[in-house]
Amino acid sequence: MEVAVLPPGQVPAELRRFGLPEFARIRPLVGARPTVTVTGAVRRPTQVAVADLLDLAARQEQCSDLHCVTTWSARDLRWSGMRFRDVHERVAGQVGVAGAARWVTFAGLDGYRACLRLDDALADDVLLADSLDGRRLGAEHGAPLRLVAPGHYGYKSVKHLCAIEYRRTYDPGSARWKAHPRGRVAHEERSRYLPGWAWRRLWRPLLPAVRQRYDG
Repeated sequence: MEVAVLPPGQVPAELRRFGLPEFARIRPLVGARPTVTVTGAVRRPTQVAVADLLDLAARQEQCSDLHCVTTWSARDLRWSGMRFRDVHERVAGQVGVAGAARWVTFAGLDGYRACLRLDDALADDVLLADSLDGRRLGAEHGAPLRLVAPGHYGYKSVKHLCAIEYRRTYDPGSARWKAHPRGRVAHEERSRYLPGWAWRRLWRPLLPAVRQRYDG
């Protein structure tokens, strides 16, 4: 069987809790009835229980890789949840998303935020996942919901999802200047200011120290 080739600059690794160093010590507590707030460029902001959100569309399962911008990749992860596109189609009319909305920011209970171009977020493989490898998400991997965007670097895949904000303009999110507006793996869009190969050389030496913070 042919083995898929990793994207440029990536090395295989197991999926472990990881992210920006400043979020390493933040461990959200998930309530008994978690909710997701839908706000931003909408006429009627609302709050939806995660359980109700998961009932809006048919459950989807997919096997995909997660590529971290710091050069590691976790392969063949089995996610289960619902397509963000299906949620958008059912919620957009209810909240009255502005026709000029071109971006969407996803926020987590830990305060982390990341932004996707709306048409990228509506791709077939972008999920709001509540299960990984046949088990409900645990706290280390983003309970109660995690955005899964396989075509984009991992900093776009927000854990502990609690808010969806439709926007007319791009929001750099928690990664600030280090983020790329689109962050597509196929184009090695690690950041908007340097080419991808340059970021590989910057990130890889820092990887052990960041892992240590998250493992501590």
